[in-house]
Amino acid sequence: MTKIMEVVFDGSVFRPSRPVHLEAGKKYTITLKSIPEDSDVEQDSAFDISSLAVTTDIPDLATEHDHYLYGLPKRGVHEG
Repeated sequence: MTKIMEVVFDGSVFRPSRPVHLEAGKKYTITLKSIPEDSDVEQDSAFDISSLAVTTDIPDLATEHDHYLYGLPKRGVHEG
């Protein structure tokens, strides 16, 4: 089981920012990642991923990508 949750370190313990549904008394391993207070999502390179889009004029590219990438048979008939 994997859960991702935000926590706050109060100087001695980690306190979850939301209710946690875990079994009391059971041991868990946690991985920590610091979240900057002033993080700006718009500065994340993934935020502007649409700028990488190109026009292909292939109307069924999203549903038939395996056909176009790997030469596999098309999966079905598509409305167009």
